[in-house]
Amino acid sequence: MPTTPDADPSDATPPEAPDAAPSDARMWNRLTALHAQVESRLATVLQRRHGLGLSEYRALGLLAEAPKSELRMQELATGLGLNQSSVTRLVARLGAADFTYRDLCPDDRRGVYTVLTDAGRTRHGEARATYEEALTGALDEAAVGAPELAPLLGAARSALG
Repeated sequence: MPTTPDADPSDATPPEAPDAAPSDARMWNRLTALHAQVESRLATVLQRRHGLGLSEYRALGLLAEAPKSELRMQELATGLGLNQSSVTRLVARLGAADFTYRDLCPDDRRGVYTVLTDAGRTRHGEARATYEEALTGALDEAAVGAPELAPLLGAARSALG
């Protein structure tokens, strides 16, 4: 800001300290760190115990809950928060493991469905308890390790549980 000869420097608003992030930014940074920590733990335990990646587990879960246990590729991408090419690779891995297969949409020959197999439903069912146990453990540890998060986690559990 340009100064004029008769401007009083004490009238200027001091700049914010570079490390003084707004409270929303601090909160969001903490939540994203928590998210990364929990996701890492879930991914590790699912891979070690069930040979599933986290996105694979979630895809199987979405398919298990879908009518007829099938979703269009775009619906699966939206549900997983992934782009189309990532979902294509994910579905290829699930298909290679015989957890899903692809089917053409009868109404739109360009549409492709991903359909859950019995083996996919079984693997998801086997992994569900592991996922839920690991998630609860990670959130409980986060609440102990970062007490400022305990009220937030408690409120989220009450509101969404």
